[in-house]
Amino acid sequence: MAQERYNAPEREKHWQGIWEEQQTFLTSTDRSRPKYYVLEMFPYPSGRIHVGHVRNYTMGDVVARYKRARGFNVLHPFGWDAFGLPAENAAIQKGINPREWTYENIEAMRTQLKRIGLSLDWTREFATCDPEYYHQQQRIFLAFREKGLVYRKKSKVNWDPVDHTVLANEQVIDGRGWRSGALVEQKELAQWFFKITHYADDLLDGLDTLDKWPDKVRLMQRNWIGKSQGLLMRFNLSGEKVPADFGSVQVFTTRPDTIFGASFIGISPEHPLAKELAKTDANLADFIEDCRRIGTAQEDIDRAEKKGYDTGIVAAHPFRSTTKLPVYVANFILMDYGTGAIFGCPAHDQRDLDFARKYNLKVKAVVIPDDADPAEFKVGDEAYTGPGRLQNSSFLNGMSVEDAKEEVAQRLAKRNMGEKKTSFRLRDWGVSRQRYWGCPIPVIHCDKCGVVPVPDEDLPVRLPDDVSFDKPGNPLDHHPTWKHVKCPTCGGKATRETDTFDTFVDSSWYFARFTAPHAAEPVESAQADYWLPVDQYIGGVEHAILHLLYARFFTRAMKDCGYLGLAEPFNALFTQGMVLHETYFDEKQNWLAPDEVKIETENGARKAFRIDGGQEPISIGSIEKMSKSKKNTIDPDVFTQHYGADVARWFVLSDSPPERDVVWTEEGVQGAWRFTQRVWRLLNEAEPRLAAADAKVPATFSTPAQGLRRAAHKGLAAVAEEIEGLRFNRAIAAVYEFANALQAALQDKSAAGDESFGFALREASLFFVHMINPIMPHLAEEGFSLLGYNTLLANEPWPEVERSLLVDDTVTIAVQVNGKRRDEIVVPRNADRADLEAAALRLESVARAVDGRPIKKVIVVPERIVNVVA
Repeated sequence: MAQERYNAPEREKHWQGIWEEQQTFLTSTDRSRPKYYVLEMFPYPSGRIHVGHVRNYTMGDVVARYKRARGFNVLHPFGWDAFGLPAENAAIQKGINPREWTYENIEAMRTQLKRIGLSLDWTREFATCDPEYYHQQQRIFLAFREKGLVYRKKSKVNWDPVDHTVLANEQVIDGRGWRSGALVEQKELAQWFFKITHYADDLLDGLDTLDKWPDKVRLMQRNWIGKSQGLLMRFNLSGEKVPADFGSVQVFTTRPDTIFGASFIGISPEHPLAKELAKTDANLADFIEDCRRIGTAQEDIDRAEKKGYDTGIVAAHPFRSTTKLPVYVANFILMDYGTGAIFGCPAHDQRDLDFARKYNLKVKAVVIPDDADPAEFKVGDEAYTGPGRLQNSSFLNGMSVEDAKEEVAQRLAKRNMGEKKTSFRLRDWGVSRQRYWGCPIPVIHCDKCGVVPVPDEDLPVRLPDDVSFDKPGNPLDHHPTWKHVKCPTCGGKATRETDTFDTFVDSSWYFARFTAPHAAEPVESAQADYWLPVDQYIGGVEHAILHLLYARFFTRAMKDCGYLGLAEPFNALFTQGMVLHETYFDEKQNWLAPDEVKIETENGARKAFRIDGGQEPISIGSIEKMSKSKKNTIDPDVFTQHYGADVARWFVLSDSPPERDVVWTEEGVQGAWRFTQRVWRLLNEAEPRLAAADAKVPATFSTPAQGLRRAAHKGLAAVAEEIEGLRFNRAIAAVYEFANALQAALQDKSAAGDESFGFALREASLFFVHMINPIMPHLAEEGFSLLGYNTLLANEPWPEVERSLLVDDTVTIAVQVNGKRRDEIVVPRNADRADLEAAALRLESVARAVDGRPIKKVIVVPERIVNVVA
């Protein structure tokens, strides 16, 4: 008999060694089997994995192992999103090259990940900072450029004056650089752009095909693309300050129906009219400079206090020429949406309303709810944006919003003052970053020839190793030799592009590279056609917009360049919740890690103390996302060395639905550990009573044997169904239910000496290890070996269930007297009405309720209810 207690850390090393030695999860193309590509969003190599990683990659691993058992040829690769500023920070702090720091971290994290027991094909591993990878990325860029999907122009960017680099909108926090904390400036720089707007309609329409994506993610992408049908209107300008060639201003609006509620015209600080006026108005110039400190993100602009500058110019209302609208430069208007100018209708737009209240502008409601009294309806602190009818609007009065929009459009079109237009919120993707640790942009600047692509034979453009971070800014820009080259066209002196790619570029096509990670081309068509799209993609909802949108753009662009044969990269998407943990801090507000704290319970109250013996109380803070800053992380290495990886895998999936956050608690961990030991005890208890592995199926089964078989087949079917639906917590619940049934069967004394029970017990035990295998693969392999099998469970097919055993032979039926429930009966499923009636009338509870009264009738609804009417 095997040992009583399962030594998880020891046995997990054993099975991981065998998987690696036998290359169990090595994947190759096999067109005789259906393929299944499961992928988790790859991590940044920060140096340590955390329990959030464990949850994310375990989810993918459960799917991969299950699909493999179901006969699919599974691709489950892994890699590293390895470029980026954190490596440069480390280089500055530690005095080492970012490459050295990055690859050391990759080595450490790979070792940690292997301890989790993931069924990964490690032969496909790559990092985006590998020259082999970014060589192909540079080729893709040049192919995009040749196709007209790349261009360079001057653009307003978020500029960090301390880090001397462009920041993405997401890296600007409260107007400051996310890393330096410096006030961000808006600056015009020559930038490289990908023409993502070329696919705006297609990206929008494609969302309708992604029915296996979360609705919230598709909605977020729809809103980000932001297609809107509107009207381009012209307003004539007047006033002494109107510059030459600025006789009118164009406005794009989606609400032309509200034109009679207009009280001002607003233009962006970057609008050509604003810039022209600022040349002779120092106060306006200062105002524009102040606006530039907000950043370029719409969210930052929306949060900022609404400010404006009255230009002294007025615009004529298109339908009431005597009505003059003041023209303001306003800090909440973006130049790159619409025309950079709006007409403000405060009653029906919240930003306009906030602005109007600040500057005492007129607020007139022109759309009134159908059930409101026009004489009494007024707008307070909130704009009215709901449906209704037009009022206070001349010829539009009484119309619906849509009819009014059409009427305004037709009238302005006849006067050549308006035309219908489709606009998008989506903007082209600026990919230039002024930093060293990124993929070099493969172009050369020549004074004579202009921008020249690096010839294919000279690729990859490699990053130099001998860089210095002594000076602020991009080390590539002040490298003494790297950037100085000869022009490939004329042979004259030229310089390399010193900007590198935004790291979102690196992660926008890695899924395609995994299909042939060492191919001489960006992708190998035959492999890409076989493996793509990714069947199941798993990652955080924080990537719902940018990463996923960019990946969808890249796939379309690569298709148009002949690299791929599909437009959508991810067939199904799952966004998992985070792992949370309570926080701890001392009297000086210093954070403490969970392994520095001991918890004691007195009179039902939890108290925390230092493990090192300090007696001063430690405060227990809120439950939050695990983070290094608050030290509420759990080190997976320490955990697996004590409990084993299977306990961590089981716990992170058992406590809540996978799309929700899970709170890491010691009680929950202990519960998972106890269950692994229980599984081991049950298998050990069953093993001596098993029929031989080659035993024939008995002609008949005893009642205990049949009951156990029914529970095993139901349990296996339930686990399969829940994993298929990514309901991992419910799959675990089904395993718990079966474990209870197995334990009850083992304790059933009537099964002693029953040969049919021995057969049923072997079948049930085998099903048991299959049920737990996707989630606890090490324990499952150990159990499979205990049952006498000398092959790897990882290579075994998922057992087939007998459908007849999934249907109960008996059914529980409620019994009522005069419509009130009194009892229930368990009867054969095929019992006829007479049998059901007789069984109900034999119940003592029914006799008491009838209390001697004559029975008028008995109503029988088969398999549902018997109602005795007395």
